Amino acid sequence: MALRAHDVTARDGLSLNLWERSPAGDADEAVLFVHGSITCARALFAPPVAGDDSYSWLAAPGERGRTAFALDIRGYGDSDRPPEMNEPPEENGPPVRADLAANDAADALEFVRERFDTVHLVGVSWGTNVCGRLVERDAPPIASLVQCAPVYRTPYDVEDGLAALGLDPDFNAYYYQNRETVEDRQGEDANDALFGAIWRTQVESNQGVDEDTYIAQTGALADFADCCADDPPYDAANIDVPTLVVRGTDDAISWRADATALYDELATAADYLELAGGDHYLMHGERRGALYDAVNRFHDRA
Repeated sequence: MALRAHDVTARDGLSLNLWERSPAGDADEAVLFVHGSITCARALFAPPVAGDDSYSWLAAPGERGRTAFALDIRGYGDSDRPPEMNEPPEENGPPVRADLAANDAADALEFVRERFDTVHLVGVSWGTNVCGRLVERDAPPIASLVQCAPVYRTPYDVEDGLAALGLDPDFNAYYYQNRETVEDRQGEDANDALFGAIWRTQVESNQGVDEDTYIAQTGALADFADCCADDPPYDAANIDVPTLVVRGTDDAISWRADATALYDELATAADYLELAGGDHYLMHGERRGALYDAVNRFHDRA
């Protein structure tokens, strides 16, 4: 089925975009996805690659009769920008840290729970900080948590981690992503159709500046810097729901030592999974089917 957009009003009045993809039949469970630091929900979880739905993680829950939702945190995708993103970047610091983003996720979760009693939460990259903060702070009634490509207590300097993303450690309010620069980072084996779909989604959203440029807010990078300083936005020992930690073996940002440390700190039933050959964008790589299946099976058990 096609994606459906919902307008969720945040607790401070901003408009949040929430995507929905429902299965063909009735669903009695839901999955809420939370994106990472740069790309919006649709670009990450359901890029519109012509004739190829295999890149849509939002399609996978429907195979088990679940409805998928994906939130654009404020400043991303089709959600409202925070006011700092409408001013020159040097005039403000990072506008959306994990705690504020967790408010948006909580408001989206409340919207989803109006229809579904059973909801699973999935965070990717910075989204693991957001989801971890939400679960620790609010203890929402969720069935499970998936922390995919987590960044928690990173065993490297923030400059090295940002370099892996092609970014500089500049914490003005936002930064620019230029198509030529980003495309050059994809390498010789890049999937042109996938890249084009992701890029179009980004520049056609509220993050877009023009057809060759979009912006991303720096609050996620500031949280990343805190993780590199052993001060993550949440304490995994306070997570008390069934949790799956998953990463790809070739992930240069989410390291094995960090992911296993997160797994070891979790206070309740937890699973750990690595997918060989996967990088930080597991959901876009050759192992995406294995990722979707593993998360579906985890949700079946939770």
